[in-house]
Amino acid sequence: MTDTRQSLLAPVSLLTLAGFLALTLAVGWLGSSVTIPQIEGWYAEIARSPLNPPSWVFAPAWTTLYILMAVAAWLVARSGAEGRRDALTLWGLQLALNCAWSFLFFGMQRPDLALIDILFLDLAILLCMAGFYRISRPAFWLLVPYIAWTLFATFLNFEVWRLN
Repeated sequence: MTDTRQSLLAPVSLLTLAGFLALTLAVGWLGSSVTIPQIEGWYAEIARSPLNPPSWVFAPAWTTLYILMAVAAWLVARSGAEGRRDALTLWGLQLALNCAWSFLFFGMQRPDLALIDILFLDLAILLCMAGFYRISRPAFWLLVPYIAWTLFATFLNFEVWRLN
């Protein structure tokens, strides 16, 4: 086994990965705790874009994205590279903005405030990606589906705000 592969599978490295997975999935669960109760209620009643996917798409999409986010952060954290602390701070910021969006959009039923939040989220993801790019190209690429989905979510949020 190569040194790189051994270090990826080292117990400390795997515990770090487990921590990032636990954190991102906990954030996802927290967001879903305010989202799920609104799916059949408020959200079902508001006007949405014709491009809005069916509600069942969101849980598997977000679960996948949270896993990719965790693996990307783990790759950066274990790199030991200069700048990783700043990059991981941006990662934490985007995760907090991600969680806040659910509370604003679904919990408070405020698409206007959620739109402001998601615009800052888009920026935070892009800044995080720039930081990750300098440290780990695989970590950067793991975040590409996330920014793509979040930009689409920004459009959907805008449409909800515009139509309601």
